[in-house]
Amino acid sequence: MSDTNGVIPPLELHSLQGKPVQLSDYRGQVLLIVNTASACGFTPQYQGLEELYQRYRERGFAVLAFPCNQFGQQEPGSAADIAMFCSSRFQVSFPIFDKVEVNGPNTDPLFAFLKKAAPGLLGTSAIKWNFTKFLVDREGKVVARYASAHTPQDMAGDIENLL
Repeated sequence: MSDTNGVIPPLELHSLQGKPVQLSDYRGQVLLIVNTASACGFTPQYQGLEELYQRYRERGFAVLAFPCNQFGQQEPGSAADIAMFCSSRFQVSFPIFDKVEVNGPNTDPLFAFLKKAAPGLLGTSAIKWNFTKFLVDREGKVVARYASAHTPQDMAGDIENLL
């Protein structure tokens, strides 16, 4: 990926319904980008993510969720299955995108950028598990990476500082 001065490049994403979405549609917002799964021990974090979204969305904050089936095959369902699960179990109203790969040769370009901009523990770029979170400021710069065990509530102060 070419040098973008640390700012996420313009990318086309795909909604869970398969519709193209421009990442630039979120320009000027603080973003929390998360790889998710429906059958993971961390899946209850959907509730905390929704709470953050409801608390801060009027101030220019969005959660962007990207289902991923690379960790323990914990997101095996179709787009319709994922949508039904998230809405019925957690009343998720933030954007959920099409299933992606976050590691390996088919890594989604957004996650390739995020991992390079915010390496993990000991400088590793690989995402270790579901619910790894990346906090992005209003200018599109990645300011933090959080491991799966960090709950959404743990990030509230960091989000408030960027709003």
